[in-house]
Amino acid sequence: MTGAPYTTDTLTALQAQRHALEIVFGPMLFQVAWVMRRIGLLELLADPTHLEGLTLGETCAALGRGRYPLQVLVEAGLSGGILLRRPGGPGGAERYRLTKAGQLLANDATTAVLMDFVQDVCYLGMAELGRAIETGEPAGLKRLGDWSTLYAALDMLPATMREAWYRYDHYFSDRTFSEALATVFDPAPRTLLDVGGNTGRWALRCVAYDPEVEVAVLDLPHQAVELAGRVAGQPGAERIRGIGVDLLGPEARIPGGFDVIWMSQFLDCFAASNIVRLLRMAAQAMTPDTRLYVNEIYWDRQRFETAAFVATQSSPYFTTMANGHSKFLAWADMEAYIVAAGLTVEANRDGLGLGHTLTCCRLARPNAAPATPVCGPAS
Repeated sequence: MTGAPYTTDTLTALQAQRHALEIVFGPMLFQVAWVMRRIGLLELLADPTHLEGLTLGETCAALGRGRYPLQVLVEAGLSGGILLRRPGGPGGAERYRLTKAGQLLANDATTAVLMDFVQDVCYLGMAELGRAIETGEPAGLKRLGDWSTLYAALDMLPATMREAWYRYDHYFSDRTFSEALATVFDPAPRTLLDVGGNTGRWALRCVAYDPEVEVAVLDLPHQAVELAGRVAGQPGAERIRGIGVDLLGPEARIPGGFDVIWMSQFLDCFAASNIVRLLRMAAQAMTPDTRLYVNEIYWDRQRFETAAFVATQSSPYFTTMANGHSKFLAWADMEAYIVAAGLTVEANRDGLGLGHTLTCCRLARPNAAPATPVCGPAS
């Protein structure tokens, strides 16, 4: 973002009142949009043959639904900025069509992934945000089961919730991989450790990119066990192995002997004190030639304010559903954690995928001042 974001208030009194009430009724408007999408109303109005809009009667006939429920949705959609109406001529019924925002709700892939994530993963649990803030525990997750974190429960979550979570996680991380590979593999590492590698998607991309690299995926013990089944039969799977470790355990360590250590969308899953601890563990596993790559979203390194909005509004998910104590970080915080761990930033590359920053870290030289050069334009 250019300039100093979030430092001025330019709304008029009426605009501020409108915005305050949009916040108050936000949960209801979200459900209006969600139901409009689920019952096919958004898809119907997005059809190119209906660009001039449909009457309420035509909409009822097309969807096979009664006038009252659709009238509730249409009127809320009008005031919520999802629909526009075109008054009918003499004796004619008014017609309804999608706004630009409505078109995004109907057709935009990123909007759909985020909407499913909010509905299926976050929505019910967010009622417990206050309790999570007070206790430091994911109080919303407790509605589903007695788990300490969502990550320990991933494969036991209800199917709809689990699928929405993986779609959200993979949608953003996968879009960074193609751009990151060329950086990580120049010069070509022979061994790579993927910390928090989950389903092995990055590991598979690595062995496909370089026919000689050996990849180890370090994750929770049950994830490491399931890794073999997830990569079985894929090209290069014989060069991927799992290492099961609970990195928050008292005796945990990150193994050494790797040319590259990779952490993608991993450190945002931990509290600040544990981020520093994990980075120190990585430093202890490194030699002066080892490169540590951290691939994360920082709300204050986004090119567009909308991306910063998505990042900061996603952080309450970590508080309420994931673990109770992590969030998407500001870069200034992450840089301080890196330095505190005995590392230095060799380079940053902004704008990967949909807003990630790829940071290359090395062991800090004694008495060296930290430096943070940027590869490419800041975004």
